[in-house]
This record gives sequence, C-alpha cells and structure tokens, in this order.
Amino acid sequence: MDHQIELGYLVLELPEPELLTPVLADVVGLVPGEQVGAALTWRDDARAQRVVVEAGAANDAVAVGFEAVDSTAFDATVDRLRSIGVDVTEGTDDDTRQRRVERLARATAPWGVDVEVVLGLAEASSPFSSPLVADGFLTEDVGFGHVVFATMAFDESVRFITDGLGLAQSDWLVMELAPGIELEVRFFHCNGRHHSVALARAPFELPQCLHHVMFEANSRDDVGAAFDRAWEAGLPIPNGLGRHDNDGMFSFYLQTPAGFQIEFGHGARVVDDDWDDNRQYDRISAWGHQALRLP
Repeated sequence: MDHQIELGYLVLELPEPELLTPVLADVVGLVPGEQVGAALTWRDDARAQRVVVEAGAANDAVAVGFEAVDSTAFDATVDRLRSIGVDVTEGTDDDTRQRRVERLARATAPWGVDVEVVLGLAEASSPFSSPLVADGFLTEDVGFGHVVFATMAFDESVRFITDGLGLAQSDWLVMELAPGIELEVRFFHCNGRHHSVALARAPFELPQCLHHVMFEANSRDDVGAAFDRAWEAGLPIPNGLGRHDNDGMFSFYLQTPAGFQIEFGHGARVVDDDWDDNRQYDRISAWGHQALRLP
C-alpha cells in the first residue's frame, strides 16, 4: 500500500458552533481539542484537533485536511494537484498556527470545499481518553475517519481525488432509490481504510455538500452504547444499526442539529496491496440501516 496521505481533519462552519457540542461530546464520545482562537475543536485520538467547528453562515463543511506522511509526500501531492491544473496556494503562518501543522497548501475542490494538504499535525499535550468510548477509535495510519460529499460536479471531483490527491477507487455503488432516481457513490482510499472519501452524484444542488462524517470505534460494543446514547438523546436516526455491503462496516447514522449526519461504526474491511474488489455494488447495506426516527 502506497500510503502517502491520510485524512487529517474536518473543518465545519456553523452559525451556532456550540449546537454540536452535546452530540460530539455526549453521544459520539469525542473530547475537546486544544483550542486556537475562537473555534471549537474535537479529538478522537492523540492529535491536537480532528474536528474544527468555526462560527459562520455556511452551515456545512468548509475544509478538509489531508496529512502527508512526510515532506516528500507533501511535495508530491501538491505537485500532482498542480499538474492537473489546480490552483494551489501556500498557507500563511496564521493558517499553520490555526490548523496546528508545520506546512499547509490549499486548493478548492470541485465540490466546493477547501482541501488542505498539511504536514506535521500536532500531537495533543495529553493522552486521548474518552469517558464514553472505552476502547477508543481506529485512527493509527488510517486518519481520523471518513467523509462523504454530494456534488453535481461529480466527474471533476473524481479527477481531483484520483489524479490530483492520488487516492484510488475501492469500489462503487449504483442503485435505484425510486423510479427515475438513481444513486451513484464512488469510494476512495489512500491507506488501509476502505474509504477516506466518498463522492455521491447529486441530481440537483443540495443545501449541504457534506452528507456525513464517520468515526470508527475499536469495539463493536462501543457502537451499541453510542446507539443507545443517540436514542436516549432523541436525535434523528436516519439509519439504525446495520452492516454495509461493500466495506462491511457495522454502524448506525444519527443526524446532527446542523443537518449533516454522523456515522458511528466498527469493523470495516481493510484495503491491502492485493485489493481486487473494485466492483459495482447495487445495495447500500447487507442488512439493517433502516430509518428509525426521522426529523
């Protein structure tokens, strides 16, 4: 596996950033990150910040960071983006301070979110320990989780991810949601995680490009406990417990007050050098994932 980059962090911009706090802290089990400036930050491992929640009108993801494994990988990723005509700018000292990184280069992806290639994401000053997720989250060498975006600029976005960032396709999904309405999703990996990014082809402009962000627990029991917390909190649960067909993830989805969803899962398949399952799937789940409580 040519592991060059991994998913480093997600930046959200919300009119009321504190609305996410009960969900991230009391349901998902993240812990506060090391704050720089006014943004609220969250951790699911030993890094200083993995989710950054800024105040603003977007009510959506505004940036996603990919951490290079070393300076050679950083330069190669930036050069690859430029080679396909992407405008890449160097981050300022303030940018690197805010993101807690040593180097940063920024480009705008076709789906409308800034992509930040970074080097040296800082470690937190204290070990990670969640009072709710006893066995912690799976992040080592695979990044903090995965993100899924919906976009009308689908083909351009696929090229940005593959030819620009250098990710490879794991597999894809095409299925009919309703008569005349087709869902197409493509899944991309940059290390052993089945997908760090997935793209859904949007039939029309949606109010948010971020569909969901996923956190993978190290224990199946922690998924069940998180489901119980989400249920007790009265949160919408668009998809109850189930197992995905392609990546094998056992998970459920809750909907946040901001509108996007969070997937909490365990046990996804691992992509290795012998991966030969880049094929089409025609269903989202092998079982489960039924809508239980909608907004």
